[in-house]
Amino acid sequence: MSAAADTVTTAGGTPASSTPTGGAMRAVRIMRHPIAHEVRLLASIGRWVARRPHGIGHGRAFSYGRGQGAMMFGLGFVSVLESVCMAVLLRNHPAVHRVVFALDVYTLLLIVGMHAASVTRPHVLDDTGDEAFLRIRRAAHVDVRVPLAAISSVRRELVTTHEKRDGRLDLAIGAQTTITLELSSPVRHFTFLGRPKDVTMIRFHADEPEALVREIRAALEPTQEPA
Repeated sequence: MSAAADTVTTAGGTPASSTPTGGAMRAVRIMRHPIAHEVRLLASIGRWVARRPHGIGHGRAFSYGRGQGAMMFGLGFVSVLESVCMAVLLRNHPAVHRVVFALDVYTLLLIVGMHAASVTRPHVLDDTGDEAFLRIRRAAHVDVRVPLAAISSVRRELVTTHEKRDGRLDLAIGAQTTITLELSSPVRHFTFLGRPKDVTMIRFHADEPEALVREIRAALEPTQEPA
């Protein structure tokens, strides 16, 4: 009885399991990450309005989203303009227009959410306690926690071209990075679809790179006991 409940029979008479196949399970796992990303974007709008940054704790926050404000405003303007144009074109098709309008509103919310996530999820430097770390982020889809003990060098470096390379993570804002971080031991990073990658160099952007580099170097200096 239990076996019959767990299987179904195909047209050819071959029993097939009712449980999801391996491919379906992989698809579910892959889709889970984009859905979670969109949920974080929408939640960031509420944090932005309430002025509640995410994940600061006892650390110090360093912003990076100032350079993309104009670009995000431009994307939002284009989205609104496209919605107005579609309303004119579909004025004789109200059912289709309602669907398109809902998609346009959702797209605009995601654009606002991307900027809100960049504002509310800054880089964080926490050199207190035994587990000092630098948290490097970009909006809601990149969040890398780098132990300070794994940092071998840090420097301010303006880079405007970024070619993909194994072991390197480029987090450009406005097509540029301003800080280069080299690691003595690899740190694991998860891609947008959840694939793990180990990196030994991170290039990222900060609105005030001199201040962040100075703070990181100060945190890396060994404390000296007075004579």
